Amino acid sequence: MASRRLAQRARRLTACAAATVAAGAFAQAGTAALADCHGIASDSERLACYDRASGRGAAARPAAAAPAVIPPKETATPLANAAAARAAPASMIDAAWDFDPASPRYDIRFYKENYFLVGRYTSDVNTAPFGPLYEVIGVPPENVNNTEAKFQLSFKGRLWTTDDRRVGLWAAYTQQNQWQLYNGDASRPFRETNYMPELFVSYRPDVELPGGFRWKLVNFGYTHQSNGRTDVLSRSWDRILASFGAENGNLGVFADVWYRIPEKDEEDDNPDITDYYGHGMLSALYRWRGHSFAGWLRGNVSTGKGAVQLGWTSPPFFGPLRAYVQFFSGYGESLIDYNWKQTTIGAGVALSDGL
Repeated sequence: MASRRLAQRARRLTACAAATVAAGAFAQAGTAALADCHGIASDSERLACYDRASGRGAAARPAAAAPAVIPPKETATPLANAAAARAAPASMIDAAWDFDPASPRYDIRFYKENYFLVGRYTSDVNTAPFGPLYEVIGVPPENVNNTEAKFQLSFKGRLWTTDDRRVGLWAAYTQQNQWQLYNGDASRPFRETNYMPELFVSYRPDVELPGGFRWKLVNFGYTHQSNGRTDVLSRSWDRILASFGAENGNLGVFADVWYRIPEKDEEDDNPDITDYYGHGMLSALYRWRGHSFAGWLRGNVSTGKGAVQLGWTSPPFFGPLRAYVQFFSGYGESLIDYNWKQTTIGAGVALSDGL
C-alpha cells in the first residue's frame, strides 16, 4: 500500500515538472516572438504578429464593424428650392408676371405681342388725316397703299418686388408701326408709329373663382400713348388703367378698365377718342398643343363704336419664330385711325403671343 502511494505521488510530481518545463519553454518562445513583433513597422502586420504570438488566431478576432452609414441631413437650400419650384408646372399668368418666388428680382420679359406682319391688307385706306397737311403745301393727298407691313415690339421690366414676388413695380414699353413697305412711289414711309410707355404695380391675389377659374393678376398704373407727331397729325392720350386676369388651365381671361386724364381743350388733339376706344377691353388667350388663340373686344356702348381683334400663333417652326395671323375690324387700329373704321388681315411671324 505504502509503495503504491509513493508511486502515485512520484507520477504526479513528474507531470507537474513536465508542465512547468513546457510552460517555461512556451513563455520563453512567446517572449521571443513578442520581441520580434515589436520591431515591425507596419501597424497591421505588427498587430497580426502579436495575435500569433499570443495564440489569438484571426478567427478569434471579432470582425471590424462596418462604419455606420448616416443618411445625409436634408437641408433646404435656396438653390434646391429654386430647382423644385421651377420643376413644378407654373400657371400661365404666374410665369408671365414672374410671380414664382424663385424668379429673378429684376427681370425683362415680353409684354404684349411681338410680331412682324409681312403683309397686312385693309379694306379701306385712311387718307383723311393727311388731307389738310397736303392742302397747305398745295399737293394732292398722299397715295397710300392698301397693303403694307405692320410690326409691334413690346417689353416690360420689373423695377422692384417683395421677397415673395407677390407685389412688383413694372415699367413697360410698346411700339407699333404701320409701314408702307410696298409703296415705292412715296419712298416707303412709316405711315404711323405709336409709342406707349407704362408704369404700374402688379399684384397676385390667387383667389379661387367659380367655374374652376383662379384670380391671378391685378395691375394698376399709368399709360401714355401718342404718335409723336405735331399739328394736324398729332394724336395722344393719357390714362389711369387697371387690369384683372384669371385663368383656368390653358385659358386666360382679362379685363381692362381705364380713365382718360383730361387735357385742356386747346391741347387736346383727339377730344372724342373715348367715343371709339371706350373705357375698357375684354380679352382672352387659349393655348393648345403649342398654338395660341387670342382675341380682344373694346368699345363704347353709348356710341356703338368699337373694335375686335383675333390672332393665331403657331408653335415655333424656326428657332423662336412662330407663324402669326391677325384679323382686325372696327375703329382705332392705330391712333391716326382712331375714328376710322376698317377691316384688316395680315400674316407674318411672331416671337410672343401676348402673355
